[in-house]
Amino acid sequence: MGLALLVSIIIGYLLGSVSFSYLIGRKLLKLDIRTMGSGNAGATNTLRIMGKGPAISVLVLDILKGIIAVWIGVWLGDGNAWVPALAGLAAILGHNWPIYFGFRGGKGAATTIGVIATLVLIPALTAGVIAILSIVLTRYVSLGSLLFVILTPLTTWLFMNHYDYPIEYIYLTLAVAMLSLWKHRTNIKRLATGTENKLGSKKGA
Repeated sequence: MGLALLVSIIIGYLLGSVSFSYLIGRKLLKLDIRTMGSGNAGATNTLRIMGKGPAISVLVLDILKGIIAVWIGVWLGDGNAWVPALAGLAAILGHNWPIYFGFRGGKGAATTIGVIATLVLIPALTAGVIAILSIVLTRYVSLGSLLFVILTPLTTWLFMNHYDYPIEYIYLTLAVAMLSLWKHRTNIKRLATGTENKLGSKKGA
């Protein structure tokens, strides 16, 4: 299991380190997304800088990174729940601190969705509906992201016995929530002061 875990973590991290917002920005507009808007290499900043098409592409590809990382862990882990969980976490860490791009990445929201939805689909959908509603009502993408990661440990615990989720997945969702709260600390401050940028604005978030 030790070798499988190590290989899964390495693959997950290297996969997560592929920054699609950076690559698409360079390919389409010859720009570095990390020097524009919020400086965040993610789908929301891509939307503000490059528009809907590139943003949707980045969103889907970043989600896929998380999904693929988890399934590699499932394949290599042979039933050990830690392997896909930590492979998924490694993908999120890779997105946030990509080795290919000077460790300057995004906040990992889309990759987190891919990881958590693959491991605990029903809890993720439950938390996701609430998160999406919050974005629709407030236009704060950061608030939706935060609600998703905060509610997922709770919903996973609530559905744990019904869907036979292993305890390792609870630990993962808690770790991801703490990581996301830290990465979104500036957003939290702006939300608290009412200065957070809303979806559709030209400023970063």
